[in-house]
Amino acid sequence: MPFFPTAPVRIQPYFGYRNETRLRLTARALRSRDGGFEKRSKWLAAKTMLAQFASHEVPELAVELEIVRPDGRASRHQGLTDGEGFVHFDIRLEGEWPLARDPQWETVVLHWTNGTGAHCIDGHVLAPGSATALGVISDIDDTIIETGITGDFRAVMRNWRRVLLDMPEERILVPGADVFYTALGGGPLLGEDEGHAGQRKRASTRPFFYVSSSPWNLFSYLVTYIETRGLPLGPIMLRDWGLNRDTFGSGSHGAHKRAAIDGILATYPTIKFALIGDDSQGDLTAFAAIATANPGRVRAIFIRKVGEAFSPEEVAAKAAIEAAKIPLWLGDDYATGHEFLASIGLLGDGETRAIVDTIEQTDTQAK
Repeated sequence: MPFFPTAPVRIQPYFGYRNETRLRLTARALRSRDGGFEKRSKWLAAKTMLAQFASHEVPELAVELEIVRPDGRASRHQGLTDGEGFVHFDIRLEGEWPLARDPQWETVVLHWTNGTGAHCIDGHVLAPGSATALGVISDIDDTIIETGITGDFRAVMRNWRRVLLDMPEERILVPGADVFYTALGGGPLLGEDEGHAGQRKRASTRPFFYVSSSPWNLFSYLVTYIETRGLPLGPIMLRDWGLNRDTFGSGSHGAHKRAAIDGILATYPTIKFALIGDDSQGDLTAFAAIATANPGRVRAIFIRKVGEAFSPEEVAAKAAIEAAKIPLWLGDDYATGHEFLASIGLLGDGETRAIVDTIEQTDTQAK
């Protein structure tokens, strides 16, 4: 049963992204009350987290997306929520929509009507800069945070306490992740002030995208975690979970990440990407498949080692990456990853330096 079946309908916007011709943004209509994630009693923390999962989705709700062109002209686009409350906007941008030189967040506005009248809420769209040559696509689960909510059903149950009782500021950051991500091009966060359609704010030096197998219900939680840890903010691509084999089974993780990353690569054909993940959910094999299917698009791959010895599939994936001469880091300490960044020219303004052919080897590579 939903906790708030009679609560007013609200819209939860997720971060969108655009290029010069298309804009994509997803939102969700829910009957629930906004719940903050401030540190408080364990009972209230559990109540807040349970409410995230017990939200009541609102189907067939009309939603309008207001966007503003760089020349100041506004337009509205109609959408309708589906059976799970999601509304997906994939808008072809008419006229001139040039990108600024550096990455920016652009404010859009979502409009809807419920029983109490007309409402609106700001959304944010990432627009990588025209001078951007390198972007970052990162996993979340066990890469920057040990979420405890992915994997099979037994894994979820083993970690229920952390999921339900720990607020974002209580979760442990993977050591060194903040320094490592900042070195890759972290920058300012969005902030709390309200904007208006067409407003622009500076984003991180390099555009960041996050791809995770966590459910959409944890979007606000993960945004709060990223912000409180000072990590670069970017679009977060999650999944709609259900109590079935398709979403709880480990086999679906790779397919979800592959589809999301393929979409990012297709949106930005002139940008190369660094891929960051871990070895707990097949990121190495997924990244190898993406790299070999998109020659010249993957600048480097970083895999945090958290598991046991590599499987035969992972050994083959490692060989495929090395054969493609893509710099590969395998390690359990981001401090050595930071050194690897320097060795391949991805620190600071060293992006124009050639990537070395000799790949740093670590003592955690597959035997």
